[in-house]
Amino acid sequence: MQLFDLIATTVGGLGYELVDIERAERGILRVFIDFPAAVADEKGPISVEDCATVSHQLSHVLTVENVDYERLEVSSPGLDRPVRTLADFERFAGSECTVKLRVAMPGTANRKTWTGILHAPQGDKIGLEFESKDGPALLEFTLAELDKARLVPKVDFRSRKA
Repeated sequence: MQLFDLIATTVGGLGYELVDIERAERGILRVFIDFPAAVADEKGPISVEDCATVSHQLSHVLTVENVDYERLEVSSPGLDRPVRTLADFERFAGSECTVKLRVAMPGTANRKTWTGILHAPQGDKIGLEFESKDGPALLEFTLAELDKARLVPKVDFRSRKA
């Protein structure tokens, strides 16, 4: 079983969703978790307790499966959350996102990186509405053409109470 699938199965069994994993220097294994879309609004953001629960379970599973790592870090995906699957693109439709394609689209002057508003996928096509010099335009791409995508963080400091 692949490491991603092993961690996804464990995390899913605890009621969370695996967003991403990352191997870093010195044997660090980073695991990013979130609540599934169906309960995300109800549950709110990932807490320290959520991360501790997943970390405790994963440390046992990784030991049993003999996965090589020195330190395990479990956290939320952050404000600039990666968007990887069609379900993610569906969930975050209407949000601002930065998309980097593997290769430039024809007629885009070798441009690979785009920032705009996500549209819900239509079949296997994902839309990103962006501002061009001629006004609003739509970039369509597939997951196969995608290198990476991240939400653009929205932070409103004005809503704090004085």
